[in-house]
Amino acid sequence: MKVSKMPDFEIVTREDFSDVTYLLEVRHPLMAKAAKPGQFVIVMLHENGERIPLTIADFDREKGTITLVIQAVGKTTRQMQQECQVGTSLYALVGPMGIPSPVSHAKKVVCVGGGLGVAPIYPQARAFKEAGAYVIGVVGFRNKDLVFWDKKFRAVCDEFIICTDDGSAGIKGLVTAGIAQAVEKHADIDEVIAIGPPIMMKGCAEATRPLKIKTMVSLNPVMVDGTGMCGGCRVKIGDQVKFACVDGPDFDGHLVDFDDLLMRLRRYTKEERMALDHWEHEKGCRLQKKISSAVKESARK
Repeated sequence: MKVSKMPDFEIVTREDFSDVTYLLEVRHPLMAKAAKPGQFVIVMLHENGERIPLTIADFDREKGTITLVIQAVGKTTRQMQQECQVGTSLYALVGPMGIPSPVSHAKKVVCVGGGLGVAPIYPQARAFKEAGAYVIGVVGFRNKDLVFWDKKFRAVCDEFIICTDDGSAGIKGLVTAGIAQAVEKHADIDEVIAIGPPIMMKGCAEATRPLKIKTMVSLNPVMVDGTGMCGGCRVKIGDQVKFACVDGPDFDGHLVDFDDLLMRLRRYTKEERMALDHWEHEKGCRLQKKISSAVKESARK
């Protein structure tokens, strides 16, 4: 019986932005052709690995690749940081999933990215620029050493504002300081799009609420299957319950119940810690076995 070969989702480029943030460019021509800003994929590193949702940070239809920017914070993302090198492959890559971010007819927009949210806000800024909008980019980092994609953003933004917690690059302060600067200069901003940690997106929504500027955010609740069946990614939007994987991930920031989202994100903290500890213990045991084997082999010689 002929056994069909599993799809080969080869990693063709890897770039490390910091000790915890890294980029993977993966070959997948069909997905690169179909991908749109705002969508995400579900990745499995190994056959028995965890399914994790990752936002598509970029796509190149000519090269047939998609780009993922990942932060090593949990067991799987740390394991990927160690094992995903150029020439290796992912076991599974499903997508593009989610509703593409709508590129409205706004004439002037502010695209805000904080931390890991800087990567997925880039294709949105590019899409608005291609649609003829005046684009103001606002990105936030802890310090200048963590800044990435500076040139990429400047190529698609009419104005570009970098914010750092310590003031080592751009202006000192959170991304809300960048929003304030943009609003002070431009009284005709039609829309703000924000992607980043929930607490950051909440801050952006609160900053624009009194100004009545339309504000869209991209939510990242716990997700398992990506089809709406597990119910793990449910979020409260006004008086309705939505599922981020099929109804989102973009929602009206002024309607999102961020407190509920933050509570749900903390729900599995204990289990996530246990999984990470177990993996690190197993990794240590494997390393010790390799060292012992090497010592024995050296002794025999």
